[in-house]
Amino acid sequence: IAATQPSTNWHLKENAREHHTSKFSSEELIVRRGQAFTITFNGTERPEQNLIFIAETGPKPSKATKTLATFDISSTASKEGWSAVLQSSSSNSVSISISSPHNAVIGRYRLSVQSGSSSPASLGTFVLLFNPWSSGDDVFMPNKAECEEYVLEEFGIIFAGNKNHISSFGWNFGQFQGDILNICLSIMDRSLYYRQDPITDVSHRHDPRYLGRVLSAMVNANDDQGVVLGNWSGKYEGGKNPSSWTGSGEILQSWKKSGFKPVKYGQCWVFAAVLTTVLRCLGIPTRTITNFSSAHDADGNLRVDEFYDADGNHLERGADSVWNFHVWNESWFTRNDLGPSYSGWQVLDATPQEESGGIYQCGPASRYAVKEGEVDLDYDVPFVFAEVNADCMYWNYDSATGKKTLIFSKSTEIGDSISTKAVGRDDRVDVTRDYKYEEGSAKERDIFKKARKKLGLEDKFDPTAPKLEEIEQKPDISGKFKVAGSLEVGKDLNLLLVLENLQSDAKTVNVNMTAWSTLYTRRRVNQIWKDSISVTLAPKEEKQFPIKIQYPEYQQQLTTDKTIQVTALCHVEDGIQVLVKRNITLDNPAIDIQVLGEAKVNKEVVVEVAFTNPIDTEVKDCVLQVEGCDLLQGVLELRIPPLKASEKSSTKFKLIPSEAGPKHLLVNFSCDKFADIKTFKMVNVIN
Repeated sequence: IAATQPSTNWHLKENAREHHTSKFSSEELIVRRGQAFTITFNGTERPEQNLIFIAETGPKPSKATKTLATFDISSTASKEGWSAVLQSSSSNSVSISISSPHNAVIGRYRLSVQSGSSSPASLGTFVLLFNPWSSGDDVFMPNKAECEEYVLEEFGIIFAGNKNHISSFGWNFGQFQGDILNICLSIMDRSLYYRQDPITDVSHRHDPRYLGRVLSAMVNANDDQGVVLGNWSGKYEGGKNPSSWTGSGEILQSWKKSGFKPVKYGQCWVFAAVLTTVLRCLGIPTRTITNFSSAHDADGNLRVDEFYDADGNHLERGADSVWNFHVWNESWFTRNDLGPSYSGWQVLDATPQEESGGIYQCGPASRYAVKEGEVDLDYDVPFVFAEVNADCMYWNYDSATGKKTLIFSKSTEIGDSISTKAVGRDDRVDVTRDYKYEEGSAKERDIFKKARKKLGLEDKFDPTAPKLEEIEQKPDISGKFKVAGSLEVGKDLNLLLVLENLQSDAKTVNVNMTAWSTLYTRRRVNQIWKDSISVTLAPKEEKQFPIKIQYPEYQQQLTTDKTIQVTALCHVEDGIQVLVKRNITLDNPAIDIQVLGEAKVNKEVVVEVAFTNPIDTEVKDCVLQVEGCDLLQGVLELRIPPLKASEKSSTKFKLIPSEAGPKHLLVNFSCDKFADIKTFKMVNVIN
């Protein structure tokens, strides 16, 4: 006879505390693998006798695919498989401690119990996650402070700007909020891998390598109707400008609400931030990494070619590019496929740049393999190696004749100031040395040669490679752009072009200068300014030429990335051309947040956000967006009246914090003249 339906006490609070899952707000049990959890249930007769438990996950559970486990009560927890140990029993209820193996498939499980010959009775469902606190798990992270940061922390800082001028902004990962865990589980069930073969896909979900790769594909919309649609056009109609997001929650919720249609729009940091949310949610330690002067080597020759015309305009030729910065992820897990020295941080990149295995996915590439030039190891090490190591070749291109002339090449340009947020602090940490040996050192060049050799590039005849005598010819002059004054949107841009004659005879130089507004990928959008000068430099003379680009000249042309590329192509009479260039990122004006009074759990507290219009014309269409985990639900949007020249606005709103501890409030202010002015404030909430 079938037993009556048992009622289950999942001991949510106690289990969550033991399993570091207290931050999830769920009525369902959420636990980590390789660790015991306790449940109590009633409704079985003579409970401790012949109880058999069944834990199953996925569409067609089976023992062969490790998606089905049946286990009875034993005296001790098993090291290998699933096990149940009796804690206590009374006449009508029984308490059981259930343990899963360290390498169990993660996801939502159905748990049932069978007593004697009766048919199984359902106890309910629970979710099983990776366990970085457990030494047997592939994602085990021995340092507890790092577990706190890379799994439990819902706030992050992403670095941007350019290598001369690093900026940063806050991001709300929000991996424990609302429905995010369920959305992460549905991301896995919508991947191409699952659609093609659900049984095999689910059986691989014990492996962080596999899931990292699958999720790097699913976070971008290419191939699989994934979460975020990329857009690098500078025009974002029909969606949100990528720089306006302040957190992953809104993006993941929108994806679900729309019936899983890709959310418009993202750029690299959006893909990386969303992947951080998903992986932290599932229990894989993950962080965002920003690489400055990041190469996109489309043809896999570890070289990036840039072309300029005679006027110094940067041409859109060839698929290679150098981005002011690029953001990807590192996740922490062992590489049993490669060996112990390749374990630890693994690079994953969800930005759709190049296909890997026929779809837009990238990684996991062992960071150690990248540093050592082991470009033959899985997965996608050559692409990541090029991002931080490619050599740059700058060419003059004559569109009339199709002739290319090498201006110069540089091997120290790419992969600068590689950055991530510090553990437990809002500071920047430089991890460049973890990706490569010191730039310009013999070791660094040896690794580069090793990588070229492994890729079969060293002996190949390369028709575009410069002939030796072209490289040997030394330029007669050198040049650089210096910044004079502040780099702020709303202010004039003052630069100095510094030219120096390196020879002991006078030189005449014709200089063609241009300034273009660009995206952070250095893609040109609008020409802002051009000029040409002819100068004579006495022997060994250095001269400075001031350049002023006024705010009204660039205001209409500037992209929301606030980036300008200035170039000067110097034609030296009877000498070789010299290219001087600089990528400039302008800062937005400041915005200020004040918390008025003490922030206490479940008590209203007022926050004031102040902004002063720094320009001499009115700004309108002002919108303030605010978000912050445990401070407010979702994203608060406030419209602000237009501001006259130099006028200050002060906006007040109320928060009701839901949890004690250090929390971060993120603010994004936009108007018709300034896009996405971001700031954040730490709010210490007390009980």
